[in-house]
Amino acid sequence: MSSDLQPRVLSARNDFPILRTSVNGKPLVYLDNAATSQKPQPVLDALNRYWEETNANIHRGVHFLSQKATSEFDEARESIRLLLNASSAKEVILTKGCTEGINLVAQSWGRTNLQPGDEILLSTLEHHSNIVPWQMVAEQTGAEIKVIPITDSGELELGAYQAMLGSGRVRLVGVVHVSNALGTINPIKHMIKLAHEVGAVVLVDGAQAGPHLLIDVQDLDADFYTLSCHKIYAPTGVGVLYGKAKLLEAMPPYQGGGDMIRTVSFEKTTYADLPAKFEPGTPNIAGVIGLGAAIHYLQRLGLEYLERSEASTSELRRSALAAAFHAIQAQESALTVRASQLLSQIPGLRLIGTAKDKAGIVSFIMDDAHPHDIGTILDSDGIAVRAGHHCCMPLMKRLGLAATARASFAFYNSEEDVDALVAGIQRVKEVLG
Repeated sequence: MSSDLQPRVLSARNDFPILRTSVNGKPLVYLDNAATSQKPQPVLDALNRYWEETNANIHRGVHFLSQKATSEFDEARESIRLLLNASSAKEVILTKGCTEGINLVAQSWGRTNLQPGDEILLSTLEHHSNIVPWQMVAEQTGAEIKVIPITDSGELELGAYQAMLGSGRVRLVGVVHVSNALGTINPIKHMIKLAHEVGAVVLVDGAQAGPHLLIDVQDLDADFYTLSCHKIYAPTGVGVLYGKAKLLEAMPPYQGGGDMIRTVSFEKTTYADLPAKFEPGTPNIAGVIGLGAAIHYLQRLGLEYLERSEASTSELRRSALAAAFHAIQAQESALTVRASQLLSQIPGLRLIGTAKDKAGIVSFIMDDAHPHDIGTILDSDGIAVRAGHHCCMPLMKRLGLAATARASFAFYNSEEDVDALVAGIQRVKEVLG
């Protein structure tokens, strides 16, 4: 990490009011960022301003408040386009979450294009939200699901993946960019290239990648890419589906309603252009504006590194985001390495998921201690981790586990948070000794 930006990143904790909370009389140590991130003050301020000064519906009214809300909403979509480096804002579909984005592709693209005998490739690492929608479509279309295996360290077996693509029947590959349970970063760009060589379409679940990596959908050549925005310092109830325009234009609407139509009669309805075709009804206006504020917050972090106070062009805004994510990755990587090294020295504790390329997630189990007991005892010390199967039951089965404890980092976490976790685990051993 650049020494110029490091102090700002390390002081970012001050931007997140909830991190000043006490739990059971002890300072909160929040290590459940893979479930949801905390929100910085600028995002909270943007939400309050919307409700207090702007609240109105969008794309429909001619009055001042409606025009203001529409402008802020559309500006947020442009910020999302920039975050993903999509070629056009019409390729940015706003949803209520990553799960809805995957379901949209499964039902709209999948039901239109899949047929009996076609194959859908999913990986063992997938979250349930990138398994269940495809099972539903497979039942509806007669397509078959095939599973890309993983190694014991939690990495995809790329040789097996390439061999599976050779069947000549693969129509879609659905793969997670970063595993929410293990932190494994998959080689998405290479996997997309291989899939395209056999004519397959690729959907990337970017729910866990969004907080850690600067995404470039054009460089990846992704067909579809989803984001879970409450993990990127934005409110809950907001997600993004990126799709190549040529694919989205050929797909039927996922749902029907107002604002996604061009004309309606009882005989026939015609649909609006992208992105409106996939956005029926009143959206989560405040949440989308909050997402725009979260992106601007990250951009401002990067601008400090670039020694600028504002970004006047898209190129400079993208450069600022790149600088911010460079610092974020460096901070989170250092915390992940520190936690892995210190936890691995504790007798009876075993790290789960030791891929060479990882994001800020450390999962582990302990002898004679159920993960839920670990989580409960840590909570008594004000330390928030996640315990369970992490919506990855097939992955847990492959690893021979029922559950793990998971600590997940954001850039506002510190070495002191890691040390508190390690001390907490020592107390778990004492309590359950």
